Amino acid sequence: MEELARESISMLASASAKPALDAGPRLGSMGAIFIMLKSALGAGLLNFPWAFERAGGVRSAVTVELISLVFLISGLIILGYSSSISGQCTYQAVVKEVCGPAIGQLCEICFVFNLFMISVAFLVIVDDQLEKLCDSLYELVTGLPQSEMPYHFYTDQRFALLLLCIVLILPLSISKEISIQKYISVLGTLAATYLTVAIIIKYHTMPSVLVRNSPLYASGIGSWASMFSVIPTICFGFQCHEASVTIYSSMENQRLSHWVFISVVSMFFCLIIYSLTGVYGYLTFGKDVKADILMSYTGDDILMLIARLLFGISIITIYPIILLLGRSVIQEPLLCWRRRSVGLVTVEYESRSRYLLTVLWIAVTLLIAVFVPDISKVIGVIGGISAFFIFIFPGLCLMFAMQSEPVSCKTRVFLTGWGMVTLICGAFIFGQSTTIAVMQLLGRI
Repeated sequence: MEELARESISMLASASAKPALDAGPRLGSMGAIFIMLKSALGAGLLNFPWAFERAGGVRSAVTVELISLVFLISGLIILGYSSSISGQCTYQAVVKEVCGPAIGQLCEICFVFNLFMISVAFLVIVDDQLEKLCDSLYELVTGLPQSEMPYHFYTDQRFALLLLCIVLILPLSISKEISIQKYISVLGTLAATYLTVAIIIKYHTMPSVLVRNSPLYASGIGSWASMFSVIPTICFGFQCHEASVTIYSSMENQRLSHWVFISVVSMFFCLIIYSLTGVYGYLTFGKDVKADILMSYTGDDILMLIARLLFGISIITIYPIILLLGRSVIQEPLLCWRRRSVGLVTVEYESRSRYLLTVLWIAVTLLIAVFVPDISKVIGVIGGISAFFIFIFPGLCLMFAMQSEPVSCKTRVFLTGWGMVTLICGAFIFGQSTTIAVMQLLGRI
């Protein structure tokens, strides 16, 4: 995510076009931490209160968060180390260099699919916010309750989402370079921070009779089983690993100990923001909390209306950047094939392929988003794919690196073992969360 929204897009774009050691401004500690936060904080925040309820309460959810944090930080450290020994400055390039071309191609496929599903999640969120905004607008203009609103195709939020894709998202996405990225990079972090503060304020200002009496924890075997359901949301929310390689490669101080400090501090701040949102959102609504926390509040709530607008604008501006990253990975093999078969790539061919890929990407993500029942189903799929970037690929990188790096025998055995543990955990999370999410999706559609 998230948040991509979940990636430092300007850095990713520049890093993919030039070597990591190119001359240019380098990142300091604060800059690296801030970009890591921008990469992690995003749309996954909306799902955390619901995940806390599914996990069986605050204590269960926070426990899973803390355990997951060990693997999240470990993955970041492994990726920084792999980048330093490989000399590569993007996630895919590091995996390909350390693990070989076959695993590198698998990484590229997962990368595109992950971005595609994030695009779907973004449109589902926009669809949810449009529904509330349409209801609020109707009540404001007519003075009548939303239940009395007559149905017309133009009052359906799905029609509004279609118009939004055609009028705003498509024009922003069609260009080869997206210059707007440098102006909106802070918007996602602003929206996430505002939402956390707003949820805390609403909890303390709502009448006590409206605040649900939510237990801090649940006991029993059922609660242990339900704790696993929070892992996809954690993976989606904390995922900044794809951007971490580029961030590390752009830092002034690339000592591994310094990168450990950056990773720990960044994940600690993310933990605070996500936990506060999850705790206060869950304590406010209890078992009635929606998968999208903003949908739990009434349409006439000004504080949350601003949050909806902030998240909506942030997603509309970030969606084209996600599309650009995914499209570039798909388009590159097409251009290479054209160059091998014809000898050159004309501007016309590049433009046609770019237009076609852009329209197909938006059309398919829109079609899926219209039929997806709620954001939790999409995040279940994304969380499973995120296991590749957080667990599986870092584990493989560590195991392959230990085969060639000059380290002591004890160190090699220990780190290889840790890589295997990370790999097995990632495979389990991917298998469980993806299977459940796909079955839920097919059962609802």
